[in-house]
Amino acid sequence: MKKILMLTTGGTIASLPTTEGLAPSGADTILSRMGPTAEAYDVVTREIMTLDSTNIQPEEWKLIAGAIYEELKNYDGIVVTHSTDTMAYTASMMSFMLRNLPIPVVFTGSQVPIAKPLSDAPLNLSCALAMAASGVPGLFVAFDRKIILGSRAVKVRTTAFDAFESVNCDYAGVVNSSGLVINRHVIPASSGECVLEDAVDSDVYLLKLTPGTNPKIVDMMIDSGCHGIVIEAFGVGGLQFVRRDFVSKIEKAVSAGIPVVVSSQCLYERSDFSIYQVGQKALAKGAIQAFDMTREAAVTKLMWALGKTRKLDEIHQMFLTSYAGEITL
Repeated sequence: MKKILMLTTGGTIASLPTTEGLAPSGADTILSRMGPTAEAYDVVTREIMTLDSTNIQPEEWKLIAGAIYEELKNYDGIVVTHSTDTMAYTASMMSFMLRNLPIPVVFTGSQVPIAKPLSDAPLNLSCALAMAASGVPGLFVAFDRKIILGSRAVKVRTTAFDAFESVNCDYAGVVNSSGLVINRHVIPASSGECVLEDAVDSDVYLLKLTPGTNPKIVDMMIDSGCHGIVIEAFGVGGLQFVRRDFVSKIEKAVSAGIPVVVSSQCLYERSDFSIYQVGQKALAKGAIQAFDMTREAAVTKLMWALGKTRKLDEIHQMFLTSYAGEITL
């Protein structure tokens, strides 16, 4: 049997009722209710933390990455159970912190606690365990019979069982009547030894534009000491410069040594700021394009990049490089 490590972090999958609503519990809650799900594998559980993912932040990312890294040589695969609300952010960050994984590492969770009779947890765990035992290395999210690259996963529904989608990328695998079917051309090839790169700079702000947003908000970001900005602009790529001039604010931020990454508010398809005047002006002032990256990948990649360097030209080059299948170039 394949030896699988299950790392637990809390979340809905392990939640139990309390007087203040559902609250996450530990690994025992999951292990005691897995039943036949785990009988085909030699499963070892280890509890890292017991948190709702709303409270999982960069400090916890480092703990999770470290826990995965130290066990890579001891298991055939690793499953990480995680609350769904920020799982896409965690999976994206793990994709950068733990590149060139030698084994499958699969994140999963559930919309309904495993202790409830109609929970989606057993199915999601079954899919995650199957992928972890597949021998196909990489960082993945398993949910509702879909296997998604960690750098492409986005939570698109709040309560439905099909909560996650692979945005701008085919599924890395699906589970159907034939079993686990892996789409190998989607999965990035390893290009070296796995090294833990967990230095991050969390002083990154995400700004979503609306018609009428006051550009002074960028001044506030600069004055607050932020080190990076991600702006979700309109359509294929454009920022307003008439009356409310965001282009000059990009120039101000870049002149202060703050990288500004620009992307589209549209969930699907790539941005291209070179098409329209409202986009070209931003590029001329030093904005960095995110192209078809997810919001989660753009934010975490910028945090990770800033953890490695503050040089704008080096960060720009990082955003022109696909490290974990996060961008189509």
